[in-house]
Amino acid sequence: MFSRNVFARLPFVILAASGAVFIASCGSGEEAFGKRYPVSGTVTYNGQPLEKGTISFVPEKGAGATGAIEKGSYRLSTGGEGDGALPGKYKVTVAAKEDSLDIAKADFLKDSKGKGADVSFVPRQYLAIAAEKAKSLIPTGYGDVRTTNLTAEVKEESNTIPFALTDAEAPPEPKAPPTKKGGRRGP
Repeated sequence: MFSRNVFARLPFVILAASGAVFIASCGSGEEAFGKRYPVSGTVTYNGQPLEKGTISFVPEKGAGATGAIEKGSYRLSTGGEGDGALPGKYKVTVAAKEDSLDIAKADFLKDSKGKGADVSFVPRQYLAIAAEKAKSLIPTGYGDVRTTNLTAEVKEESNTIPFALTDAEAPPEPKAPPTKKGGRRGP
């Protein structure tokens, strides 16, 4: 015999099952973006592998692709899971910054002044400030689509695309976007 609890939970089970079917049908596959091709490679800075960072392939139109740089290597994803990139020409950005979590923890401990602060939880405001304070490990011009001098072409095949970043060939530092002057307008 069924208990009342089974029938009480039935609407939630049906809702969860239909949600799973919907998510599966939305697709992150070819129907969502188109046929993608594997893209991987290396990133060096002044002849040394770039330890960590992010790389983005930015098209004029359509879906771009991104990847994490770890120990000088990357693999691109458009929809996730290293699924590659669409064929075409791209501007490429590379960004690498200091670990902002370490900065946030240090600032939080300093401000707590021995009050037994637990750094396993760092308040959000410390994380936001630390992200702003973190220094770039490479020239910032590489990380801005307006100034980067890096380009790539993804072909309809498996692609291995290396990038050698140097101080000597670094693009100019991007200009800060204009700030709005004045306060809120209106009644």
